[in-house]
Amino acid sequence: MAGPTTAERQQKKSGPPRPQRVRRLRLPRSRTLIVVLVLAVLLTAGGVWVLYGSQWLRLERVTISGTRVLTPEEVREAADAPVGAPLISVDADALEERLRSKLPRIDSVDVVRSWPHGIGLKVTERKPVLLIEKGGKFVEVDAKGVRFDTVERAPKGVPHLELTPDQENGAASLRRFGPDRLLREAVRVAGDLPEAVARDTRNVKVRSYDSISLELSGGRGVAWGSGEKGRTKASALLALMKTTPKARHFDVSVPTAPASSGS
Repeated sequence: MAGPTTAERQQKKSGPPRPQRVRRLRLPRSRTLIVVLVLAVLLTAGGVWVLYGSQWLRLERVTISGTRVLTPEEVREAADAPVGAPLISVDADALEERLRSKLPRIDSVDVVRSWPHGIGLKVTERKPVLLIEKGGKFVEVDAKGVRFDTVERAPKGVPHLELTPDQENGAASLRRFGPDRLLREAVRVAGDLPEAVARDTRNVKVRSYDSISLELSGGRGVAWGSGEKGRTKASALLALMKTTPKARHFDVSVPTAPASSGS
């Protein structure tokens, strides 16, 4: 009969396996919790004090960028930023609203905090696409139809608007759509013009909703029709000008059948 194996003899010598101890998770003592909470409160209070109460993060300078017609000084004065106030407390929305209210030429403002002491105001100015002559001065109108400024000298390269309703259709169109709607249609046409054509456009004439024409340099003219399908009409006009460069009159009121005449 076989005797006990080597493993069995070693097990007898060492005895039965000892049970492993289970480590118990010790819950933090109440004193430790109190210390942690106090530290958290102190850190929070310190952070709030640094941001709002200390002199380290105060607004000291306002930088302006993006101006074209306006001057940085005009923008800085209109912004009236609270110099000396905590930088974090500066209301960016209020700054933008104040600037757009005082300076209608401003379309939008991007307010950026420049820690630790600065605010940057990146201004986007409105660009005129049409001019309305009034009392010897010129009202600038942007691509959204907003009349944002009146200037004494007409900016170069911006066409003038002539709202001249004809006796038959124009008067009825004016009653139906109103001058503001016809102005928006003229703005729509001006915004769809290719850059090269826009530079050559002297006047945008509106006789009715669907009778808008352009006067170009050199005595040339364009029958545009309504403001609809503007991009298609612009492409048709460029093609006509390329194929018949000496033409005096272009008609893109029906962009699928453009025509040119005169030389």
